[in-house]
Amino acid sequence: MMARLMIACAWLFLTAAAAPPKTDDRAVVIASKAFTESVIVSELARLSLREAGQQVVHRQALGGTRIVFGALKRGEIDAYPDYTGTLRFEIYAAAKATDPAALERLLAQNGIAMTNPLGFNNSYGLAMQADVAKAKNITRISDLVGRMDLRFGLSNEFLDRGDGWPALKAAYGLAQKADGLQHDLSYRGLADGRLEVIDVYTTDAEIAFYDLKVLEDDRGFFPAYEAVFLYRADLAQSHPQAVEALQSLAGRILAQHMRQMNKRVKIDRQPETAVAADFLSKETGQTVVGEGNAGLLGRIWQRSVEHMRLVALSLTMALVLAVPLAIVAFRKPHLGGAILGFVGILQTVPALALFVFMIPLLGIGAAPTIAALFLYSLLPIVRNGHAGLAGIPADLQESAQALGLPPMARLWRIELPLALPTLLAGIKTAAVINVGAATLGALIGAGGYGQPILTGIRLDDMGLILEGAVPAALLALLVTGLFDLVERWLTPRGLRL
Repeated sequence: MMARLMIACAWLFLTAAAAPPKTDDRAVVIASKAFTESVIVSELARLSLREAGQQVVHRQALGGTRIVFGALKRGEIDAYPDYTGTLRFEIYAAAKATDPAALERLLAQNGIAMTNPLGFNNSYGLAMQADVAKAKNITRISDLVGRMDLRFGLSNEFLDRGDGWPALKAAYGLAQKADGLQHDLSYRGLADGRLEVIDVYTTDAEIAFYDLKVLEDDRGFFPAYEAVFLYRADLAQSHPQAVEALQSLAGRILAQHMRQMNKRVKIDRQPETAVAADFLSKETGQTVVGEGNAGLLGRIWQRSVEHMRLVALSLTMALVLAVPLAIVAFRKPHLGGAILGFVGILQTVPALALFVFMIPLLGIGAAPTIAALFLYSLLPIVRNGHAGLAGIPADLQESAQALGLPPMARLWRIELPLALPTLLAGIKTAAVINVGAATLGALIGAGGYGQPILTGIRLDDMGLILEGAVPAALLALLVTGLFDLVERWLTPRGLRL
């Protein structure tokens, strides 16, 4: 009976999660951080490399600065765009690099090189609605001192950066508290009147669209944030034409170009690839064509395969470990409390934190996501398996012993079949939890339904959010239905829940 359970669960999931096609080892991997400008600039790089005859892959919106820079150091990606101010005051804050040469030496120690500046400076700033700033007579950041009536909403990364809110507060003597939120949502909060001060990137298209006043940095706190490409130093040997293509963009993307491209994507809702291709066509005088996006059904199918693979592999791994753990917890009561306590503690770790904890061990992408989902699956399966075994009536257990059945035969023929309804309920719970939690994998490059959800949040596009949320909900319902069918097939009629 238990063998049929294992076979059935593996078949239900693994047939849907066929192995993905492997990425060509020769392809250059470009990444971008989780905001629109970074995605656009990385698309400029991808198309430039493609035009130079290189095979190239773009891992979009991979995460924040630390995640993407760490992936570059580990060699999981080959290049991505960043800013000199971020490198000086966030990545290498302790080294106090004061000039480009010092910065290049620090990068070289990590096997990383840097292109010349791309041509635009995208610094931080604080902004308010222009009419609100005028009414309150606020034009400079120093005018915010003592204004405890103002509501601040700052991006999560800015709240914790070495060149962000903590240092800015100290430099200006600001005492206000700030709420953290996703950067792209702060503009909506400002427009709705729920916020009055937010942080902005100075090339953001929303500054003009929402008629914002960027407050003067009258104490010169914010440094220059010149855009550059960081790339693996060994890329110059393995793919010299790729490095030449990245360097060819230096000095060609001016601030007005970047603001216009940001506007076309975020305000006019044009695809990043098309916007990047148009810019390169104008710059080179040659027609650069961006690939067309797959249709809605094609995108949903691609994300469904990615998502089911994450759920299937993590749940199968959990079954292999959790069922034996449940048996040990039942057979060895002195170990049962420790086992149940351990898997219970795993469940208390916040999901996002668990995903990020896995990055130093497994890198980015599907592997850390599967590992985190595997750990989250253990509790419902172990707990329900143990409860099912412990709930077998004492007289049935005594009858099995009286028949002289050896322990393994008693387990497979008597105990596990009787515990099966409760165990199946735990497996079903774990599967449904994994369907929802797997959407967080998109934050670290695992794809799945979380990818359109994150893109929709970034672009303030409800259609994209629903493109991920609705299939995820339907998959959870499908998983529930499938396990109900498995339960009817495997469970003796008199023992069904």
